Amino acid sequence: MKISAFKVGLVLVVIGMIWVSVIFNETEKNHEETILKKSNSVESKLEFSGVDIGYYKVYMPEFTNENVFVQILDKNLNVIQEQKVNTKFSVAYFDFDEDGVYTIKISNISENSINLQIEFGNTHSQKMVAPGIMILIGSLIMMLISYLKIKNYNIEQPDENIS
Repeated sequence: MKISAFKVGLVLVVIGMIWVSVIFNETEKNHEETILKKSNSVESKLEFSGVDIGYYKVYMPEFTNENVFVQILDKNLNVIQEQKVNTKFSVAYFDFDEDGVYTIKISNISENSINLQIEFGNTHSQKMVAPGIMILIGSLIMMLISYLKIKNYNIEQPDENIS
């Protein structure tokens, strides 16, 4: 059985993608679902350690142009990121460089109550370097082999009969 370089590249990409998804699935994260009344806020806390990238997802299933204001606070309650969210689904990332408990604070700045789903966690991006390199190498192998096959591909043209 002959194993082509293209198949090796494809296997590297698939293994790398599965590895990244396993790492991301094992991260520490908080899930919260709430109904946020007008001018109210909700907070969620999570302990982060080391230097990495955190994330949050805000989802409003019954979205009708509501607005929420999101703040990320460090262990000293200093604002390290803030954003106004006015879409049904929003994902954002923030850097952290100190150990401690970080807080996400979401405030309803619209006139109606909002059904809100929040996910707040750590990406563990430092652990994703090795699978990322594996995906890159596999992709480059697949592109190179595809290029070489296309470069050597000839299309035969039928002879034209000129009368």
